[in-house]
Amino acid sequence: MRLLSSLLRSFVKRGQMRVFDVAGMLHTFGSGDDGPTVTIRLHDKKLYRSLFLNPELAAGEAYMDGTLTMEEGSSCYDFMFLFSINRAPLGAHPVQSLLRKGWKAIRRHQQKNNVERAKAQARHHYDLSTDLYRMFLDDGLNYSCGYYRMPDDSLEQAQDAKLTHLVAKLDLKAGMRVLEIGGGWGSLAIRMAQAGAKVTSLNVSPEQVTIAKQRVAEAGVEDSVEFVLKDYREFEGRFDRVISVGMMEHVGIGHLDAYFGKIRECLTDEGFAVIHSVGRMTPPGTTGPFIRKYIFPGGYVPALSEVFASTERLGLWVCDTEILRLHYYYTIRDWRARFEARREEAKDLYEEAFCRMWEFYLCAVELGFLHGSNMVFQLLLSKERDAVSILRDFIVDNERTMNGVAEGQCSTIQN
Repeated sequence: MRLLSSLLRSFVKRGQMRVFDVAGMLHTFGSGDDGPTVTIRLHDKKLYRSLFLNPELAAGEAYMDGTLTMEEGSSCYDFMFLFSINRAPLGAHPVQSLLRKGWKAIRRHQQKNNVERAKAQARHHYDLSTDLYRMFLDDGLNYSCGYYRMPDDSLEQAQDAKLTHLVAKLDLKAGMRVLEIGGGWGSLAIRMAQAGAKVTSLNVSPEQVTIAKQRVAEAGVEDSVEFVLKDYREFEGRFDRVISVGMMEHVGIGHLDAYFGKIRECLTDEGFAVIHSVGRMTPPGTTGPFIRKYIFPGGYVPALSEVFASTERLGLWVCDTEILRLHYYYTIRDWRARFEARREEAKDLYEEAFCRMWEFYLCAVELGFLHGSNMVFQLLLSKERDAVSILRDFIVDNERTMNGVAEGQCSTIQN
């Protein structure tokens, strides 16, 4: 426990962590001020070393396999909350600082997402049973950040508002051809088709495409939506609009130019693209080891400096930028609550270790948007400077029209 104790003493500055070691001895770290008190128990002496060397990965794995358990009413969320408010002291520890430098040095290797590898990595996550996703997503199976007008909006309201917001930004006219890069389970394709567009939706997940086709048929817009089971780099065509929601996070730092280059190639001269992605408000970094290994292999949340460097190299105009700071925190908060309420059903689909993994994942990403550097950005990109209206009023006007709001009325949008 000596090395682990030295790390925890330097790490826990807010709140308190109480640790029962393998022998049952209690070790206390932190004053308990300005944060929760969390109690855990370690059941394997190997954790003393692994938690010291790589706490982000080792804690998740130990929680999954039951060698780290929560005690005295503490929950996984409490544990992750305590971690998240003490993130800065952890990163400042000499061993952890060195570890992060190492991760950054090899991040391009970790994100070598050639076409076949990218497909396999996406299917690792998105080809899980759709029944699992139905347990915590909204009715439309939207697996990306909602758009909350108020923090207590329902998940269904927020996801419906997100679709409206995106379609408003697309400024669609009847008959326009739209390329969707990363189509999910089809909700956005349905909404765009209902707005009069002809949609081509790319996806590398056969499981998602099967469900999306069913949903498109049920919505009666199958004649306006075509699903193509291809990676974006395998596809060619020209479109009035391109939209990509929650997909750029899977591209990898070494492939941003290929991604934006394909968007540029697929746009008509008068067209523009809408990009919605998770980003970070800090300088470039790395993907956490637990998320990288178990949840999104090959994934990376880019800094805006990396995104804009790529659009600059490719000569794309960034016509509009919107930053959603707390919206994804509210979204994942609602996902986590729904997953916890139906955890026993999830255990019927997958084993207990999977449920713990999923719980750890949801807690980690939720708190990353509350206490960490994560946010969501939406960009409008074009090849020509006048492809997008010079005033962004059209977005609000389109939104009001779709929502049936009278001229002059305006909803209060917080955060």
